[in-house]
This record gives sequence, C-alpha cells and structure tokens, in this order.
Amino acid sequence: MTQQSAATTPMSKEMQDCVNACMSCHSICEETMSSCLQMTDQAPTQIMRALMDCSEMTRMCADMMMRRSPLAAEMCAMCAKACDLCAEACMSMPDDERMTRCAESCRRCAESCRAMAGATM
Repeated sequence: MTQQSAATTPMSKEMQDCVNACMSCHSICEETMSSCLQMTDQAPTQIMRALMDCSEMTRMCADMMMRRSPLAAEMCAMCAKACDLCAEACMSMPDDERMTRCAESCRRCAESCRAMAGATM
C-alpha cells in the first residue's frame, strides 16, 4: 500500500479505539498534573515527571496514528511503556482518587497501545 492510499484508508476500529484511549489518557494526565500543582503537599517529582512523559507520549502517539506515520507502531510500543510507568507512579498515592483514575486510564491506554504495536498498521 502506498503512503497516499494508507492515509486515505479509513482507520480500523482497533486503531480508532487506541487513538481515543490515547487522547483520553492525555487529558486525564493533564488534569492530574494541574491537580498536583494545586496540592498543599507537593506531588513527588517522580509522579510529575511520569505524568508529563505520559501526557506528551499519548498525544504524539494519537497524532502519529491519525496521520498513518510509518513510525506509529514503534511509537505505540513507547507509549505503552510511558503509560505503564505513569500508572505505577500514580499508584504510589493510592488514596488519591484522581491518581487512581489516572492510573486506570494509563493501564487501558497501555493495553491498547501494546495491541497496536503488534499490529500491522
């Protein structure tokens, strides 16, 4: 399939679901970062770093899938890793409802990205 025809082919349901999972995760990571900045106790640097990495990776991953980048599968693999690290960091504060929600979104996104990383795009 040529580059041009790949870009005009409709996205598979799996790819669209992955894009949606990435965008949802991006949004939740951004909201969680904002919440962390407003905490009276400062959020640990490890959590903030993980949130920033995950937020950027999920947005970029969704963008690359939407434009059918030949690097999208590799990006999905990296994105899954960033999401796993973010979920782990967020769960270091298990009593915080927002952190738990963010970790759940990260896990869903990681699962979807892992599936897309193994798929032919």
